[in-house]
Amino acid sequence: MCSFRANSRPSGVMKNPIEYKNSISERPVAGAHVTTSGVHYCVWAPDEKEMNVAVERDHLERRLRLSIDEQGYWTGFDANGRSGDLYRFVRSDGRMLPDIASRFQPRGVHGPSESIDCSTYDWRCVTWIRPRWTGQAIYEIHLGAFTEKGTYLSAIDKLNELRDLGVDAIELMPVADFAGDRNWGYDGVALYAPARCYGRPDDLRALVDAAHERGLAVILDVVYNHLGPAGNYLPLYCVDYFHADKANPWGQSFNLDGQRSRPVRDFLVGNAVYWLDEFRFDGLRLDATHAIVDRSPYQLFEEITSAVHERGGFVLAEDERNDSELLRKPDGKGFGVDAVWSDDFHHHVFVSLTDVQESYFAGYDGTAEGLASTLAHGWTYRGQPYAPWAGRERGSSCEHLPASAFIYCIENHDQVGNRPVGERLSQLVPPRQFRAASMLLCLSPYVPLIFMGQEWAATTPFLFFTNHRGELGRQIAVGRRLEFQRLGQHWNEGLIPDPEGIDTFRRSRLRWGERVNPLHASMLALYRECLNERRSCLSEIALQRDNWQVHLVGGFVAIRYHTTMGERLLLVALHQEQLSRFSGPLEPPAGHIWQIVIHSEEKRFGGDETSRSLESWRGDGPAALWLTAIKEEKRHAAS
Repeated sequence: MCSFRANSRPSGVMKNPIEYKNSISERPVAGAHVTTSGVHYCVWAPDEKEMNVAVERDHLERRLRLSIDEQGYWTGFDANGRSGDLYRFVRSDGRMLPDIASRFQPRGVHGPSESIDCSTYDWRCVTWIRPRWTGQAIYEIHLGAFTEKGTYLSAIDKLNELRDLGVDAIELMPVADFAGDRNWGYDGVALYAPARCYGRPDDLRALVDAAHERGLAVILDVVYNHLGPAGNYLPLYCVDYFHADKANPWGQSFNLDGQRSRPVRDFLVGNAVYWLDEFRFDGLRLDATHAIVDRSPYQLFEEITSAVHERGGFVLAEDERNDSELLRKPDGKGFGVDAVWSDDFHHHVFVSLTDVQESYFAGYDGTAEGLASTLAHGWTYRGQPYAPWAGRERGSSCEHLPASAFIYCIENHDQVGNRPVGERLSQLVPPRQFRAASMLLCLSPYVPLIFMGQEWAATTPFLFFTNHRGELGRQIAVGRRLEFQRLGQHWNEGLIPDPEGIDTFRRSRLRWGERVNPLHASMLALYRECLNERRSCLSEIALQRDNWQVHLVGGFVAIRYHTTMGERLLLVALHQEQLSRFSGPLEPPAGHIWQIVIHSEEKRFGGDETSRSLESWRGDGPAALWLTAIKEEKRHAAS
């Protein structure tokens, strides 16, 4: 049994305390809120002349008249209401709409909303404390494709596997409900409603609860840069939810800095803390913050970060700008985000292994020098001209940031799923190179993110799938083919899976049974060994940059660590390279020799090496070595 408490770390710095007072304005929270004496309803629709709520129970409907306050919030209390009631808000023109802050949409995003009592779930893990962010190893999951059943509850059955793998946190791709029965989640429209295709809200609580019981933190991916193309009812309540003239590649931008933007910001910040308060998530991953249009002095993601920090949680972000202001600038100022996805590492590794330099890969040469520079700093681009941006400067200095501020990967949902046929890196390169890249990911000082199935080199692709049907579905399929052409990926149209096809989704589901195959079992053994080695001796050491240095020796990238357990050395070559001797920056400490702890080419990992003796190592690549310094007399005593 465990209990739940928020971490007691200091909250983020709150700006504009007079104007903002709290992270969320002091006004009724949107949605339907179940109490012991009834249900309280609230929705922001400042231009409506009348607003009612139609409540359905046992196929009988009753209506409750709402009243409006000076800020445009319509509220009312139903003394006969209870959890499980279905309801819709009714505009003055008679149109019935689902609640935009609905806690559950049992019949889909176009149907009635359901009143949910969040207090009835019996939490088992009652001693869990939200961990502070220290660079926890992350495992990214799409709930629909993670298991054969594709539900919140079926995911629980795999949590022991993830704990034993050696990750510290699971990151769920977005669960905000969407149109249709399958989606990546980035087309969510009911931001407060866990997707009904995966189960009920208490099933999601059970998943978070079970993860905490196993010592795993839980991160939720949330999208505040746009809503999906079907089922977005916010403009029908008020046109000021969105900017009339500001958009991004995926749709209209929320009104975060214009007229009547405060209620819009409250809606989004309220959503962020809702996931922590009612589902006990530990942190959030903010999708594409570079696409959030906000010219206000207090940025939305800064406001969200402060509210999350007040609850002891942490915030991660995806942002292509490489701008340290999102985290912390050298002068200590910044928006306070805890870590960002750093695609530079992935792109260098991918270009190096595949020679692909199309589209956004055009700014990376894939050389060992480029990779070593990225590892030394955190980002590749720190103010240099970036070719895909027509030579404009990209990025800022980042050496003042700890390694925990950068999340690295060699696979993630985007980098796999945005390929025409969804191949994983392990399907594009020889196993020897994949093993070397995997060791570099797991044993670098930066935060490793593992995409589901990567750890056993899963054979299943991860494809782009939707379920919009009709003309919209056809347009999405056509648009995807045109996007590949724009990026220079000229594929036979007949080979690109139809995003709307059910088989496209089914093919993306992991096949857990294949892990018993020797080829997959050996790769899984490598990941377990590396991640548990990371946990035992790197987690704390990597936080301080003074504890490690990056070197380039020939075609080998080396990372040398100074740990409380002695010196460690990671040596990686992604190509055929030769290293004749360990001299210069690779020389062991005085009176010590290097001993192999993990060699990517050992037989137990699928290689052909039978010995872990450094003397028998041929000094070639592709390969990765994890070495520890031992006193020379110990070697002689052992022999």
